[in-house]
Amino acid sequence: MIEAVGLTKRYGEKTAVHDLSFQVRPGTVTGFLGPNGSGKSTTMRMILGLDRPTAGHVTIGGAPYRKVPNAPRQVGALLDAKAVHGGRSARNHLLSLAQLSGIPARRVDEVLGVVGLQDVARKRSRGFSLGMGQRLGIAAALLGDPPVLLFDEPVNGLDPEGILWVRNLMKTLAAEGRTVFVSSHLMSEMALTADHLIVIGRGRLLSDMSVQEFISHNSADFARVRTPDTEPAQREKLTTVLTGAGGQVLPEPDGGLRVTGLPLPRVSDLAHEAGLRLWELSPHQASLEEAYMRMTQSAVDFRSTEDERSGLRPEEPEGSLPQRQAVPTPGAGQPGWYAPPPAPGRAPYGSAQGPGPRRRAPRSPAGPPAPQTPAGDPPAPADAPDPYAKQAAPPLPPGPAHRPDSEDPR
Repeated sequence: MIEAVGLTKRYGEKTAVHDLSFQVRPGTVTGFLGPNGSGKSTTMRMILGLDRPTAGHVTIGGAPYRKVPNAPRQVGALLDAKAVHGGRSARNHLLSLAQLSGIPARRVDEVLGVVGLQDVARKRSRGFSLGMGQRLGIAAALLGDPPVLLFDEPVNGLDPEGILWVRNLMKTLAAEGRTVFVSSHLMSEMALTADHLIVIGRGRLLSDMSVQEFISHNSADFARVRTPDTEPAQREKLTTVLTGAGGQVLPEPDGGLRVTGLPLPRVSDLAHEAGLRLWELSPHQASLEEAYMRMTQSAVDFRSTEDERSGLRPEEPEGSLPQRQAVPTPGAGQPGWYAPPPAPGRAPYGSAQGPGPRRRAPRSPAGPPAPQTPAGDPPAPADAPDPYAKQAAPPLPPGPAHRPDSEDPR
């Protein structure tokens, strides 16, 4: 278990984390959420002993990270997937970590298979894509088979298959009784992966509860009701009945009604008692993203503004005609739309070439014109070398033979 008590970190006059207290329990996937600059990475660095707290303390299994015996076998972490020597292969990178921690070499091949990098195990990591680098970082975290795992943005750069794999991996690790602490900005993914949430903003704790409780506390559930479109009087009557029972009713653009303040069974009973037919009665719950945005809207440090493009648009001279605007093509930009073929007799891409195959202009048989000599200079002798002839390149000096890209023996 990870436990933080009164955790505070200051950098000069900047307070990155202030009086932060929480627990990350084993057996669940705990999501760590917060806007950019809220102190998530700083908190994870203090958990791993990379930054020393200004005040407070944080422990893993009851002890600070620096005092955890054989820490790589107790705690695995992915903070920066780029923290890899680019000249080493994936296998050698993991092998060096294993040797430093007394982990058997066969474990390296096991985790390479777990993350799906067994086919590129002997390739240098400098050529890895962002997603492959993430997989290698996850392999390093799993190397010691630790009971406590921390991941900072583990799905960054992964394709949909990789994201699904990480989601299932996190759930599997938690089901084995491990402590899994995951930081991410993908709310949709956190809603599917995390069981518990810790949300911070500007270094302070905002929420510490389950995912369902977080959504319920920071959003308003509602019921969607719809009466027959051919009978508008029933819609008006239903609005009156629900409002009289204490509900709040808002009309929607498609003719439905959004009802809050009344549970779904109560809405159904009121409509039945009033003799009204319903075409739709469905519950609606806000998403994790909506609840998160509502909670953290006052804790966001970096807000975008509208791009005015000031000074980039040339001023039109006085009396000039306005520039001709392009006529929009019907259907352009819609899904499944493709540009129509060029009209007969007109080449694509705006070329002026007419119909038929393109032909080169005939070349003059006389060849290129001879260079003109200045007046008064004697003509060059017949056996003089042509100054415009292509000169042969000088031979290269002898040197070592080219070596193919191979593993750095160091």
